[in-house]
Amino acid sequence: MMLYGAAGFYLGIDLPRAPPDHRIHLPLRNGLGSRADAVELLTAAGTFLAAVAAVVSVSSIVLDETARSSAALLIVLGWGIGSTMQIAAGIIARMRADDSATS
Repeated sequence: MMLYGAAGFYLGIDLPRAPPDHRIHLPLRNGLGSRADAVELLTAAGTFLAAVAAVVSVSSIVLDETARSSAALLIVLGWGIGSTMQIAAGIIARMRADDSATS
């Protein structure tokens, strides 16, 4: 689990530069809009989920509490989904960098 998380943090945080044409438009209700890259959103959400899972698990160790099986399952799912999102973001970003380098 730790190796998978470490791979996720490395691949999700150390993203290569993507060309600006890979940006998507995210409309807001008030009409202002925001331009964000899907890779940046994936890595940010993945980092957030994995960090929340880590904080919850460490706080249960520090506070000497026993986690219920449902809470432990949520921690594992949060960590796994977050790390997977980071790995996916890293793979997508590297594929884009390779595509832009070859064209």
